[in-house]
Amino acid sequence: MNIQRFHASTSREALAKARMAFGDGTLILSNRPTAQGVEVLATAESLLSALDATAASPPPPPPAPPAPPRPGRPERNPVAQDTEQLAMSTLSFQDYVRERMLRRRHEAALQGPAQAPPATPTPSGQRREPAPTPIPAASGPMPAPAFEPMPASAVAHPHPPGVAQQLHAMQALIEERLDTLAWLGQARQHPIQSQLMLKLIRAAYSPTLARALLERMPPDLSAAASVRWLLQALAHNLRTDLAAPPLYEQGGIYALLGATGVGKTTTIAKLAALCARSHGADSVGLITMDGYRPGAHEQLRSHGRMLGIVAHLAHDRAALHDLLGLFCGKKLVLIDTPGLPPRDPRKRELTDLRDLPQVNRLLVLNAGCHGDTLDEMLGAYESGAGAGPPQALQAILSKLDEAAKPGPAIDALIRHRVLLRGLTQGQRVPEDWQRADAQQLVSASMRAPAPSAFDPKASELNFFFAPTPAHGVWHH
Repeated sequence: MNIQRFHASTSREALAKARMAFGDGTLILSNRPTAQGVEVLATAESLLSALDATAASPPPPPPAPPAPPRPGRPERNPVAQDTEQLAMSTLSFQDYVRERMLRRRHEAALQGPAQAPPATPTPSGQRREPAPTPIPAASGPMPAPAFEPMPASAVAHPHPPGVAQQLHAMQALIEERLDTLAWLGQARQHPIQSQLMLKLIRAAYSPTLARALLERMPPDLSAAASVRWLLQALAHNLRTDLAAPPLYEQGGIYALLGATGVGKTTTIAKLAALCARSHGADSVGLITMDGYRPGAHEQLRSHGRMLGIVAHLAHDRAALHDLLGLFCGKKLVLIDTPGLPPRDPRKRELTDLRDLPQVNRLLVLNAGCHGDTLDEMLGAYESGAGAGPPQALQAILSKLDEAAKPGPAIDALIRHRVLLRGLTQGQRVPEDWQRADAQQLVSASMRAPAPSAFDPKASELNFFFAPTPAHGVWHH
């Protein structure tokens, strides 16, 4: 195996030397600081192909067993000793493969031979079991890393599925650890980025977005300037309508979507009250399509009576068309929909609203939800199947006052590139409605929260460094 060490004053120079030796297919195995600068251990990507060829080669003959141990001395398993000495290290690929070989051989030894020799009787008449044959310990320098040979039973099948699965698992593990090494080396060289990563994770932002941000941060910024840059980058990528007229002043037809209990009906009441305050009750039209939940339409009608607005129930799509034609002269028309989870088959009835080009879809998201829940909800309504042209999905964050950490909601809105139209943080109508200010929202999410059992420690950050498939997490 062609593995070389390269020394230089900086990581960039060492990497350049490695690429001169191995070309574009350079594989970095380790990166550690030395007294003279940086030492990089590298090889070529063709190493994995060589491993595939090694695994498919015929097995060598098994080694001859050594002489049994001398009586009177306690037996010690040399494999266990070598395994203890060769503990897992993220800084050495050779140590990792070597330890895996030893452990596999140790497991094979624990299973015992296929046919054990018969027991021999002792002079006293008791049967004496045969002593186990010890596995010979590795002496001298360990050869180049290689996978253990296939058993003899697998010779008839030169490419068993198990070996291929092990090779792919090994390749994935190597790539993950090498990426972890790269981040850990960068964290040692740039402690400010490491602290910002910890701050983002504690604020409940995803590792995917945190890596995308820190990879683009200029490396020569001071600590204070780095924090300012991070807040500005988050606010820049959070799309809001703060520069445009508010939703209730802009007007239009909006269908509020979302899961049960996120506050769709209360949000409609707030928007209707704000529009009626400026333009009169006749400027607002209220429609409810929630015929699944008992008494759901009565809740909207109760809010409408307090505002002097009549709320109408649309039992089906034809009734909705008739009501929209009746309200064509209204400034603001709000449609309340039933609360459905993303995997509910009835959700198609709501996503088919894309067929109505004049209807804007407004997704209401609970600001206190887990990030995976928000991702699933956004993905479900973004990919809604409709025959009409696709419409941009807009969102409202509800129950901001109940969210311990709004970081996941901001994170999901940034990664899905969804326009935020407003915030709700209470049950009062219409006082608890707020315009979406990206700067204020990001600053509030990054304030130092109280200690939490879910906060990682600085030593655990390497678990967040392994990359995950990212899609559209950054916008310049």
